[in-house]
This record gives sequence, C-alpha cells and structure tokens, in this order.
Amino acid sequence: MTQLKQARDLNVTPQMRRVAEREGMDVEVIRRGVAGGYIVIPANKRHVSLDPIGIGRGLRTKVNANIGTSGDFAGVDAEIEKMEAVIRYQADTVMDLSTGGDITMIRRELLARCPIPFGNVPVYEMVVDANQRQVPFVDMTPAEMLAFVKRQAEDGVDYMTIHAGLTRRAVDCLMKQGRTADIVSRGGSLMTGWMLHNDRENPFYEGFDDLLAIAREFDVTLSLGDGLRPGCLDDGTDRAQIEELITLGDLVRRCHEAEVQVMVEGPGHLPLDQIETNIRIQKSLCEGAPFYVLGPLVTDVAPGYDHITGAIGGALAAAAGADFLCYVTPSEHLGLPNTQDVRSGIMASRIAAHAGDIAKGLPGAAEWDQRMGQARRDLDWKRQEELSMDPHRFREVRGSRATTTEACSMCGEFCVYKILENRL
Repeated sequence: MTQLKQARDLNVTPQMRRVAEREGMDVEVIRRGVAGGYIVIPANKRHVSLDPIGIGRGLRTKVNANIGTSGDFAGVDAEIEKMEAVIRYQADTVMDLSTGGDITMIRRELLARCPIPFGNVPVYEMVVDANQRQVPFVDMTPAEMLAFVKRQAEDGVDYMTIHAGLTRRAVDCLMKQGRTADIVSRGGSLMTGWMLHNDRENPFYEGFDDLLAIAREFDVTLSLGDGLRPGCLDDGTDRAQIEELITLGDLVRRCHEAEVQVMVEGPGHLPLDQIETNIRIQKSLCEGAPFYVLGPLVTDVAPGYDHITGAIGGALAAAAGADFLCYVTPSEHLGLPNTQDVRSGIMASRIAAHAGDIAKGLPGAAEWDQRMGQARRDLDWKRQEELSMDPHRFREVRGSRATTTEACSMCGEFCVYKILENRL
C-alpha cells in the first residue's frame, strides 16, 4: 500500500509520524495532506535506511541537491564524496543524474549510504546503456524502458523524474511557435528525439498506466518532469510550456486516482515578474500537487554565479507557494559540479527556502531569525554559531579573522552594540 492509499484509509504510517515530528505538527494534519495529494512522502519500500521527509503545502520548503557522473568524470568515489557533502550541509533530498560509468553500480553504492530521499531520471540510464551496447536510443522499445524503471524502483529509488507530459501535441506547439533556446531538458530532448524518429506518441504517456503499476508496487513518488521548461528568460511561460503543464495536470489526476504519490516539476529560467504567475497556474492545473522548481534562474548572464540567480528566484518561488527547490550550483551551464559547488548550491537554496518560509508565515521560521538577532545583540558568538544555517562556514570565517576584542574584526572597538551598551 502506498502512503496515499494508507492516508485515504485513515491509517497513520510510521513515515507520517516521523514527518509530523520533524515539522512540529499534528500527525493528523500530515495524514490529511497526504490523502489530499498536496503533501508527498517519498519513501520507496525498498529504501530501508531512509529517514523520511514530507514535501508540500504547509511544510518547510525543501531543497534537493543533484549529483552524478558524466562521460568525462565517471568515478563513484567522487559521487560518494558529494553525497556526504549533501548530507553534511543538510539538503533534504538527493538526485543521482549519472550519465557515465556503471550507472547501476553507482546508484546502488549511493543508495546504500543514503538516509535521505533519493531520486533519479530513469531515461539517463536507458540512453547510456544503449550507447554502451552501440544501439540507438531511438530503437529502444517501450517495454525495455519500463524494465529500466522497474529495476530502479527495485533498487529503492524514492522518486523519479518521468517526462510523461511531453506529448506530440506539445512538440508540435513548440515547433510552430519557435524558441530561443529550444529544449533544454536532457530527458525532454531524448523523448522528443524518440517520438520524432518513430513517429509515435511518448511511450511514457501512452504507457502511463504501466508506470503507475510500478510506482504503486514500490510506493515510488512520480515527479512529473517539465521537458519543455524554459531554458532562457525569452522562452518563459510560452505556449509549449503551458501546453505540457495542462497535460501534467491530467496525469496528476490519474496518479491520485491510482493512489500513487505525485509532484510536478517546473521552470527553469523565468523573469522575476513571471514566477508567482507560474506557481499559481501550476497549483490550479495540478490539483495542488507539490511543485518542484529548478531555481528558477532570474537572469541568463551570470554563469559562475547561477547559485545566486537561482536563489533569488527560489526565494520568490517559495514565498509564492513552491514546495521544493532544486539547487543550482556555481558551475551550472559550465561543467560538472565538484564538492565545493555542491556545498555552495545547497546553502544558496537553503537560504532561499528559508526566506520563502518566513514570507509564507510558516510557524517557527521567523522565530529562528529572532533568536539570531538576540544573540547578535548580546555578542553571544557561541549561540550565533549554534543558530547559523552553516556552522562550518561560521567557524571558517570567524576563525580566519581573529580579533582581541569581544566584537568582530570589522568594527572592533566601534561595535554598535558596545557603543550603546546598557543605554537602550
């Protein structure tokens, strides 16, 4: 039985209790949210080491960190190191987007060490396997694709990005309107190539009931991918993106009818003034399902600093109702991220998520900041470190800028709190 089925049967699962504990909420609120489809608990029955989390309305905005190999950097040790950083810097979930090396082995090695929800994009392994066998991906059959999905579910993957809403109608819409950046989703481009080569409908759309059967068997949460997400500001909120989103809304309904947990992925690159509109449209079309956004990035001209452009958009998206932020690292658009990039991306998105939670009035969010303000006024450095989102960074900076005064080395004897000490 899936978490959604249990919730609708009025059963409270251990996973629901753990989520309620972590969120500081009554477990009945969590159960009702899962039953209504606006909270998901990605928790594959095979992922035995999982400490579950909830994603959705009324909960703390969550952050995902992507890791994974490429053809140029295919070693598993580097990915294990990155995953350790993901856990250390407290991302809520991790996705393995590997496209190089022995992907099955890499996934299993990572899952064996992973206490947080673990996601992937099944089509990546499919295309790598086809290349290794020197067989064109476009010759792969729908049955072969489903076999990959099932094997990954058996391994314990908690949530999967499936580009099932990218239909031939949506591709026709894209081709008629034209775009500056065309298709920037790797999974979306692969599925589009398959459809055009075979002159057939998207096999994940046509075989969606078979996908639902696999997801229901293992309680995999489907993350409906946005294959036509905008890849630059100029393509934001265009007809092709909205056409796909309408289809995703229909697929959300089918997931709920099948008692399969589901969330929806969103853009991408968007101007600031379009972010709130996108969140509202998604929530309206997709039955309030949790919304998972990449950034969004609010400018296209800051390569090397896209963790910042993504955090700006992520804060606004979270404030507007997005439930889940996919981090963006400084190396976005430039190369495979290293461990330091992972850290920077996680912290930028965590800051954005927390800023959004304050704006949404999430209980406890503003109180955290209030406690920090008090500790700063008291020059209580130990307490400030404890309250810091990244205590490691706090110690790095504080320790490298030593001072003999009670204040910090920027103000020293002219510290504002020392100037007015005991006078206010």
